[in-house]
Amino acid sequence: MIWSRRKITARSSERARKDTPMVDIRRHYVDGPFGQIHLRIAGEASARPALFCFHMSPMSGRIYARFMAKMGADRLVVAVDTPGFGMSDTPEGPPEIADYARAMLAAIDALDVTGPIDLMGYHTGSMIACDVARARPEQIRRLILVSLPVFTDEERQAMRDLYKPESPHVDGSHVLKRWTGYLRHNLESGLDLDSIADMFPDALLGRGRAWWGHRAAFNHQPDMGLPQIAQPILVINAQDDLSDYTRRGAALLVNGIVVEKPRWAHGFLDADTEGAVALARGFLDDLPAQPTCAATA
Repeated sequence: MIWSRRKITARSSERARKDTPMVDIRRHYVDGPFGQIHLRIAGEASARPALFCFHMSPMSGRIYARFMAKMGADRLVVAVDTPGFGMSDTPEGPPEIADYARAMLAAIDALDVTGPIDLMGYHTGSMIACDVARARPEQIRRLILVSLPVFTDEERQAMRDLYKPESPHVDGSHVLKRWTGYLRHNLESGLDLDSIADMFPDALLGRGRAWWGHRAAFNHQPDMGLPQIAQPILVINAQDDLSDYTRRGAALLVNGIVVEKPRWAHGFLDADTEGAVALARGFLDDLPAQPTCAATA
């Protein structure tokens, strides 16, 4: 059976766009293997599984703020700052994806969430989500992944060279370089300049260790462990720097679908929050629990 993209988006889209309420976001800290972990929490525990969200590098859980304020209307939603990013404590040395996953599991356990859990990951967060799902197959129910970072060995080395550590410069050009790249990616989503400027400081919270997240990603196993994940997966392929790699990774899915979103780019969770919520709800709430592997254009 092939999952239809039209089926995913249509049934929840009308309901979500009519009047999706927003809930307050609370801040919380829990203890983890590398110190304290910072969380954003929206909503309350309900009959629907809690949704834990993992961000891309070098950002923070802030990227989910608008999204979770709406998703939290009928479930518990938690966005975790990866250790070393956002307001979470920094490990003593560069971690691997498995270390980040261990921290996420500690956050889940610290909140004492009962019942099944859904995961959402974005770029590096997708890798972390896959590791968490493989570690807890009995607890993790479904996954939403924004992109599949699946690289060849040559591409991984090229990525390491591109995202290598960069020293600060007296003239601040290292910050300007970050701003220029961040602006270019997020303008493509249709966000206005004020919104992008408001989001940008979170890209700097990794400080001089911002490259650690990329390092972990490029050290991770090439197939992301996808062939070992039986849980249903929805992959969102936005028009960003990983869109081509994501199409390649579709062949590794055991039980999932890739939905092409050519009008979305980095920042789509802010630029089209209602659309993102509708797509997520359609997958998490409305569709059969056991799809077969398929990709859709």
